[in-house]
Amino acid sequence: MIPSSTHSKTGPSRLPSIILLSILILFTSCTPKDDEINKLQQKVWKNPNNAEGYIKLGNAFARHQRYTEASEAFKNALALNPELEGAIHALGAVSFNQRNYSQALGYFQKYLERSPKDSLRLYDIGNTYMQLQQFDKAGEAYNAAIENSKVFVEAYYNLGVCYIRTGKQKEAQAIYEWLLDKNNYLAVSLQNHLKKANKGN
Repeated sequence: MIPSSTHSKTGPSRLPSIILLSILILFTSCTPKDDEINKLQQKVWKNPNNAEGYIKLGNAFARHQRYTEASEAFKNALALNPELEGAIHALGAVSFNQRNYSQALGYFQKYLERSPKDSLRLYDIGNTYMQLQQFDKAGEAYNAAIENSKVFVEAYYNLGVCYIRTGKQKEAQAIYEWLLDKNNYLAVSLQNHLKKANKGN
């Protein structure tokens, strides 16, 4: 379901800034015309056994932030074809957008089972654990994402935020220094988090 999205709200304001990439990317294309949903519904009604039609309808609902209807459409697609990985990910993204993070985690874990070493899938799980304020588990997921994609700068950044939240300042500082050569914007942002954490100590 990052930063990525037109709806890239990262959760309650008490949480630090994190970078979202894949969670909401599904829903970031151009807003459909007003009549697109009606046309897609008509297609689904005419061909109710077409799972792809439900996927397209779900995406359209999601772009309009009609998440309950989007979720129903994606579930219909899965009922027709349980192997549709995109529908599983979309259900996670919809849940994440609704801030139902526990439910999102379940879908993302199911999605990860299909490809356990996929960095973006692990990254989604890390982001969801972050919103649940389970920073150790989030850090484990980010570390796993990095292990399979050594230049995943957003995962490094979010891992640095996790380290700060769990009192691992030295580890966070090391990531900051690594980011200086990779992405100065993220490096500065992480440095600001470090400064705030140090002031609070």
